[in-house]
Amino acid sequence: MTKQEEKQRLRRTMRALERQLSDKYKAASSRSICAHLLAMPEYQAASAVFCFVGTDHEIDTRPILAHALAAGKRLSVPRCTGPGIMELRQLRSLEELSPGAYGIPEPPESAPVMNPDDVDLAILPCLTCSHLGQRLGQGGGYYDRFLSNYRGGTVLLCREKLIREEIPLEPHDYPIPWVLTEVGLYEDGTPARLG
Repeated sequence: MTKQEEKQRLRRTMRALERQLSDKYKAASSRSICAHLLAMPEYQAASAVFCFVGTDHEIDTRPILAHALAAGKRLSVPRCTGPGIMELRQLRSLEELSPGAYGIPEPPESAPVMNPDDVDLAILPCLTCSHLGQRLGQGGGYYDRFLSNYRGGTVLLCREKLIREEIPLEPHDYPIPWVLTEVGLYEDGTPARLG
């Protein structure tokens, strides 16, 4: 079996597992993950943040987005512009979001483009990951392309029940140094203190 086939098999497994999680667990884990993220010194010190907009199957990041805006941070979110290609677009209000590619909430076409070099902290989604930050996404390559050109701080959000230590990897897969679950923060696979 090729790495691509292994990834596709794991994606199917993780999507099925995610669908079995209770709404109560998903809501509670999202709240805890957001609270942990807001407590990270790296988030607090960041003047510019890039964060995904969580869908029903991901962590609800709206509390993070709202906090970043209220704190006066420059906030950017993804806007898909083609297959596997996204731009970082500045968000000034949650009301600017509307369903875009794949039904994912995006800012309008008129939202200013932000340069990845201007981002202090990037907050990324995954289907699953290991505590070491080996990530498996949806398979579109959007975040792999972003990570290939980004050098700032990066944190991965994942529910603890969806963590898997065995992730099939290819040369273009970048490990993420920080993994945040409802249990807490892991730095290079080791539990770390928040704040």
